[in-house]
Amino acid sequence: MHSTQKHYEKITANCRSLFIDKMKDYGVAWRILRLPSLTDQIFIKAQRIRSLQELKEHKIDEGQQGEFIGIVNYCIMALVQLEKGVSDQPDLTPEDTIELYDKHLLETKNLMLAKNHDYGEAWRDMRVSSLTDLILQKLLRVKQIEDNQGKTIVSEGIAANYQDMINYAVFALIHLDNAS
Repeated sequence: MHSTQKHYEKITANCRSLFIDKMKDYGVAWRILRLPSLTDQIFIKAQRIRSLQELKEHKIDEGQQGEFIGIVNYCIMALVQLEKGVSDQPDLTPEDTIELYDKHLLETKNLMLAKNHDYGEAWRDMRVSSLTDLILQKLLRVKQIEDNQGKTIVSEGIAANYQDMINYAVFALIHLDNAS
């Protein structure tokens, strides 16, 4: 498990770095996005990954890695929105934004470590395409929960689904990193 944690931290440091660079370019304009808009943005990324995995020819020269990184970062934005609520204007300083990013990433990593222990690193024997499908399934679940105004009867809530999507995306990035 030690190598999983190190690899996870390497991958998420790359995601965090890109998030910070984009924040320098765009600020925190994403703070105006409602959760369904973020969910749809993640859905677009996951659908593109699935298309890349199924199609022989690609018209845009960008691979799966960038899309999986986008899923990680959009899911963290969604977790921040769940915590802080939607804003009419960008309202977070870069320092506050990075602190929130790190908080949600740490919570998600700790969830991964607990589940990874209990499941015996089963993800290592999974295909990247299966991880993509699981992300898409989680997105459909989130959309249904959103349509139900966030209410569930027996299921985990929206935050847990975003955390699972982050972890599936990181696992896929680890597989892709190992393949290159």
